[in-house]
Formats: sequence, structure tokens, C-alpha cells
Amino acid sequence: MFRLSISTFFLFLLSSTHAGNFESAEAIGNALFFEVGLSGNQTQSCATCHMPALGFVDPRKEVADGAVSLGAEGAHGRRNTPTLSYIGETPSPGTNEEGALIGGFFYDGRATTLPEQAEGPIFSAIEMALPSKELLFERYSSGFYGEGFKRIYGEDSVSTPDNLLSVITQSLATFQKGQNVAPFNSKYDKFLRGEISLSKEEEHGRLLFFSTLINCNSCHQLNRDQDRETFTDYTFHNIGVPSNPKLALDKADLGLAENPNVEDPEQHRGKFKVPTLRNVMITAPYMHNGVFKELETVMAFYNKYLMIAPTNPETGEAWAEPEVPENISMDLLRQGQPLDEYRVAAIIAFLKTLTDERYEHLLD
Repeated sequence: MFRLSISTFFLFLLSSTHAGNFESAEAIGNALFFEVGLSGNQTQSCATCHMPALGFVDPRKEVADGAVSLGAEGAHGRRNTPTLSYIGETPSPGTNEEGALIGGFFYDGRATTLPEQAEGPIFSAIEMALPSKELLFERYSSGFYGEGFKRIYGEDSVSTPDNLLSVITQSLATFQKGQNVAPFNSKYDKFLRGEISLSKEEEHGRLLFFSTLINCNSCHQLNRDQDRETFTDYTFHNIGVPSNPKLALDKADLGLAENPNVEDPEQHRGKFKVPTLRNVMITAPYMHNGVFKELETVMAFYNKYLMIAPTNPETGEAWAEPEVPENISMDLLRQGQPLDEYRVAAIIAFLKTLTDERYEHLLD
């Protein structure tokens, strides 16, 4: 029997959307994003691990201090839940002008389209754990969702489990490409439009970030005109991130090498997709395994490739060895100048300006 989740019910009231009267694919995708019926035991929605009010990340701390998310059936993965902020800007898998692999979804780029990305967690045993598309069909092919799908996609959209799954993932993808997820209304965006000025420290950080003095924009810049910048070039690198001891994994996470679509996986061991820096101040912990809690630690980690920085400021101990020692991008990591405390403070001040307007109240 179809059951409407409490979170969807409140969304339903707030948006004035009523039975069978969804006006767009984005609206029905928005509702589905909060729908616990997408999980097998009806306890988790997409929003459980990607909370819109908190930068589309998981605020829960049940596993390894929040380094990874707890699934519907009590299992968990080995990778930190990434923000969905600006995910709709992600390019399809391919190569850039230098011939490097780019794009795709998840840390290893294994999903080639946004609907495919939306589908993955629904059936994953360590995430939402829905056992079959037939159960999805039972829950969503009729009722007000069924009427909504027919209204937007046509009668055939709810005729088979495959058709229904297709329109559900299309709707979720449409929501993730929408303005709610990618508003481009941060302080930085307003600065680009000439609506505000940056502070002296923020401007100093901006100039540093886009300069050749340091190495941030080698990977965290896509558009050279800086308009609608997502602050990632969607390439893949092994930067020598240590394993997260709190996860107690029995084997190393090989990243891009585990993408079944990648040729010569040995050349890509330990590589992960460069993340967006949009909303980075509110989306800790950091790195693919959530090993670092603070952005200052991330800066110190990069700094260790440029100067003597023997200890991890979070542990007070020597930096741990890389989880995967092969294929580390040493040439890239050793570019630029070391960062003193003043430059670190300026860069962090600039990174704060990349916070969407709706999250500014979450900044310190």
C-alpha cells in the first residue's frame, strides 16, 4: 500500500501541490527527494543523506563521526556523502583538452548521467536498499504520484516498472538540475554581478585563489571567465589522502580504478574526482573518506607538499601515509608557493563567499 512520508506531507502543504496536480518534473522530483518510500523499509529518503537545509550533506554522526552515512538497513559505505550542490553542472564522462578523464557522477565517475546517479542509491544495499523495481511500481504507479507522472510524462509512464523507474529518476534529476540546488546566489556571484563588494581579506583571498602564486585553481576552476563557476574541473587525482582509521576498512579504496567503464585501471588507482568548492565551508568533513574535519587541516595537508609541515593539526601526529601510494599527482601538488597563516586566512575568507545565500546563517 502506498504511504506518504511525513516530510513529503509537509512539502506537499508548503508547495500547495495536491493529488495528481504536480505542475512540472522538477516539482514532482522535489517531492520524491523527500520520499521515504524510495527505501526498502521506508525509513530513508534522498534528503536523509543530502539534507537541503544543510548544504545537501548528511548531518548525522552515527558512523565514524559522520565520515560516511548510515544506510536504511544499518549498513554503511566507505566514502563520505558528497554535497549535491551544483551537481547538475557535472559534465558527462569524457576527456578534457589535455586528454585527462573528466566528469561522470560519484567520486569515481561511474554513473554517466544524472538519472543514473539518482537511481544508484535507491537499490544500493548500503544505502536505501529498495529490493526491486516491482516494489517501487507497487508504491508509486498509482495514487497522486501516479496521476502526477501521467500528467507530466504521459499514460505510458506508469505502465511498467521500467517505465516508472525511468520517470522517477528523470524527475529526481530535473530537481537536482534546478535552481534550488544550483542558485548561483552566493556573495561571490553577487560580486561578479557588481551587486556588492568583497572585504579586503576576501578580495585578497580571491586574487590568491585565481593567481599562479598558489595552486588552488589548477583543479578548482572550470570557467576561465569565472561566470557560473563550479570550482572544480571534474578531473580525477590521487593527492595522497590517508585512510580514515575510524572506518577500519579491510582494503584500500581505489577510486577511479574501480569504475568499470575505465580502461587501464592500474593507471587510475587512488584517483578521485575533484569536488566542488561551492558551499565548502558548511559541508565538512573533507576528502573522499571524510578523514579531515576542518578546512584548515585540508590547507595544511596541501602545504606539506611545499614546505616542512610534519604534523596533522587535528591529531598532533605525523601525517599518515597515503591510502594508495601509486599515481600521486606530485607535479601538480608541488606547484605554487607555501601558504603562511595570513594567506590561509585570506583563502578561507574567500571560500566563505562561495556559500549560497540560504546557508549564510550557518557560517561562523
